[in-house]
Amino acid sequence: MSESHTPDPAQALLDAALSHVPFDGWSSATLSAAARDADVSPALARALYPRGAVDLALAYHRRGDAEMVRRLTAADLSELRFRDRIAHAVRLRLDGADRELVRRGATLFALPPHAADGARAVWGTVDAIWTALGDTSDDINWYSKRATLSGVYSATVLYWLGDETPDAEATWAFLDRRIDNVMQFEKVKARVTSGPMGRVLAGPLSVLERVRKPGGRRGFPGSVGG
Repeated sequence: MSESHTPDPAQALLDAALSHVPFDGWSSATLSAAARDADVSPALARALYPRGAVDLALAYHRRGDAEMVRRLTAADLSELRFRDRIAHAVRLRLDGADRELVRRGATLFALPPHAADGARAVWGTVDAIWTALGDTSDDINWYSKRATLSGVYSATVLYWLGDETPDAEATWAFLDRRIDNVMQFEKVKARVTSGPMGRVLAGPLSVLERVRKPGGRRGFPGSVGG
């Protein structure tokens, strides 16, 4: 006898919404239409997505992050340089996304009331990438790695949204250039900190050694150790 399966109403709503977003955006109209299509009451839909379109768009973004992590952890990356592992992770994230749904999301998160939500979503994505790739830093490097990759990822998404080349070839070339720029900067920084200037900056930089990553949760805030 087969097991009965009760669909998750939150996921059913999100699934139903995806066909409406290209026409109505991430909007109240989309959530209402999704509730009708998924046979979910408006009250339950609002309970599951209290802020409506914003929460619905964030749920789509988190679904993409989860799929990226699944594919990333299942892949054999042992033969890749670390910079190529990062590039691969970003490619996986965008390969699994619908360009029009992302474009509509970018429009939503460009609005001042939702800009912080968009920034947190990007931060969550890059944190998921670093975590899946085995990052164990717990000091200021935890933040600098994610801040740097946030810039690379955000710029790549914007480029990808306007890319009309076959298989997004121009986007992947753009991504490689951005990562190369970061790697060059890291080399320069290493030379500076290991040379005479590093000794000059040793005092001011010692304050940063007390910065720690957030305790047990993802996000912007950190803590300063005593």
